This record gives sequence, structure tokens and C-alpha cells, in this order.
Amino acid sequence: MGIAEPLAPPDLTDLAFWARPEAERLAAFARLRALDRPVFFPEPRVPLLRPGGGFHALVRHADVLEASRNSAVFSSEPAAVSPEPPPWLPLVFGRPLVNMDDPRHARLRRIVSRAFAPRRLDALDGEIADTVDEIVTRLARHGSGDFVADAARELPIHVICSMLGIDRERRDHVLSRIDVMTEYSGVRGEMHRLATARLLVGNLKAIVDLRRFVVGLGRARRRDPGDDILSALVTADVDGERLSLRELGSFFDLLLVAGNETVRNAASHGLVLLSEHPDQRERLAADPDALMGTAIEEIVRMCSPIVQFRRTLTQDHELRGHPLPAGSKVVLFYGSANRDEAVFDAPDTFDVGRRPNPHVGFGGPGAHLCLGAHLARRELGALFRAALERVPDLRTAGPAVPLRSAFDNGIVALPYTV
Repeated sequence: MGIAEPLAPPDLTDLAFWARPEAERLAAFARLRALDRPVFFPEPRVPLLRPGGGFHALVRHADVLEASRNSAVFSSEPAAVSPEPPPWLPLVFGRPLVNMDDPRHARLRRIVSRAFAPRRLDALDGEIADTVDEIVTRLARHGSGDFVADAARELPIHVICSMLGIDRERRDHVLSRIDVMTEYSGVRGEMHRLATARLLVGNLKAIVDLRRFVVGLGRARRRDPGDDILSALVTADVDGERLSLRELGSFFDLLLVAGNETVRNAASHGLVLLSEHPDQRERLAADPDALMGTAIEEIVRMCSPIVQFRRTLTQDHELRGHPLPAGSKVVLFYGSANRDEAVFDAPDTFDVGRRPNPHVGFGGPGAHLCLGAHLARRELGALFRAALERVPDLRTAGPAVPLRSAFDNGIVALPYTV
């Protein structure tokens, strides 16, 4: 018998790779983790939309931690989102918090972090409980349907809008804009033309609509502040500094997209995991007080709601003995890091009691650790606790329909039955 040729590295820039079954993608990342250095992937330039170039893929847990902690070398500017947006975009819409380095990042984070202070989160418990009650009641009444539409997309948007004091009559409009903004996030390869059209015609219009909406709300709250977080943000004075309305718009984009998608994706994938692993579901249902916290962490680890972020090197740096020149790009693949055999025992096994669980599903440690992680944990814990208690027979009723994206590990539709 001849010796089999080693499998070629997957093309992480091609949408066809992200359309493969999950098992194939996980196996491909396992092969990348086994290599002695990060693999470089070229990115073709797309006029008006993508600057081109390429990146080194950071797929090991240790590499993702290093890049996350060392923001002096691994910069979030000009962009942490991946693929990198065109240079003209921040000139038009401003630079969001996620695409900033200190000291600007520290200044804005200091202001917006008050939105996630313990007192503020405690005040949201009632809204979370009421929203979860509505969702579970709907699931029980319908008996079957689409879990994304009936539950996963409803919970985070109502909680975030409640945080910002946005009335229920306007939330459907906000959610529709978010759906447009995230529908083709991270699309590349064969989808360049479609991505370009979508971004220029739909995505940008959605951003403009939301910006106008929040700037109008911000102006109104400055004139007549209330007891909501939006009022606190537009009137905040931290060491003499305040958010401009443009900065508020950028933060609003981040909060609505990142805060919404993380919970929405984890909730959907969580139902899949609990349906596919009835032993773990029964274990969790038998002792939710002891296991709900670890179960949520395990759901986030297994699904990694956000697939990737990128960094740009500010200076020459050596990673695992491999030189990376200043100006080069790296992309942090959180899903791969969360399956690293060097860190997690049986990494492909779903274990609701897993300890320790140093996952990077909310981003790696450091300056850009997700501000809303604690809020997301509260929402997910409340949803699954109520579902286990009130609709214990809730299960998936067919395969999930995944989002076409290399950035957002989303589910477009998920049939369920009670």
C-alpha cells in the first residue's frame, strides 16, 4: 500500500468550508492545531469592500490567549472584526469600541461599562423573568415551530431594548435591522459579489437606520433623561469625559449586534446540545441549582457563538518560534481554541458539569473581554431553567438551518416540538 498524502489545510477564507458539516470543520481545525506554526491564508481584495492581504490563523488555545492578553503587540486597530472592513467605513460611521486600542478604548469602556454594573444587571432580572415567561408560555402553547423565531431571537432583543428604554412598539424594527446587519457577516470566497451587494445596499442601510434611531433617542434623553441605561450613558461624566452621539451610535451597534447574537446563537445551539445528549439534559434537570452555571459555560464553549476576531501586529513578534512581522494580521478562531486537546479533556464531549472550563467563547482575557458576558449568562440560565421546569419535553424536531457566515456561528431556523 502507498503512503497516503497528508490532507491539505482547509481554506478558511472560502464560504464553502463554513458550509461543511460541523464534524468536518472540527476535524480540519484539529489538523491545523497539530501543525508547528500558524498557517497563512491569503485574502483577495474586493473593491470598495475588502482591503485584501491575508492572515495567520491562531487556532490553539494558548495562541488565542497570548494575542488577547497582549494588546500592545496584537492591536484591535484598524479592525478586530473579520473580514476587515474597508478603510472608509470608520470615516463614515465612526470606530466601534471593539475596533479600538487604549487609551481611546479604555476611555470609552470606562464610560459604557456602567451599563453592565451589578446594580444595573440586578435591575434587569425582572425584565428577563417576564420575557422568559412569555417565551416559555408561547412554546408550550404552540407545541411546535421554529425555536429561533419563537425564543432565541426574542430574549436578547427585549432585554437589550429594555436596558436602553426602547418601547416594545419599536423593537420589531430594531430587530429587523439587526437581522440585515448580521445576515452575511463574515461572508467571503464565492460570495464576494453577493456580499458586496448586500453590504452596500442592505447592510449599510440597516446601520444608517439604527444610527439615526439611537442618535435621536440620545438627543431626547439628554434633554429629558430617564432611569434607563441610555440616559445614564448620554449623561455620564467620567473624569470630565462624555460620550459623543457618534460614539453612542457605535456602542449601540456593538451592543445590539454582539449582545443580541451571542445569546441568540448560544440559546439555539444549547437546545441542539440538550436534545442530542439526553443524559446530560436529565443530569441538568435533576439539579439545576448545582449545574446550570457550568452547563451555560459548556454550551458557550461547545458552540462558540462568535467564530473569530482579528488583530494587527504593531511590531515584529515571535509566536511559537514563528516570526510574525509588524503589520501582519492574525485571526483568533475561538471555536478551535475551545476544542484544544491540550486544554480540555475530551473536548468534543458535552459535559454540563465540566470543571475547569477556561473557554474563550466570550473572547479571550484582556482588554476586550466581552462586556456583556455576565448579562448573557443570566439570560441563558433563566431561559433553560424555565424550559426544563415548564416544558421538559422541549426538543429539536429536525436539523438546524445554519447562518451562512464565517464570523457569526448562528442558526437561522431550528424546528422544535414540545
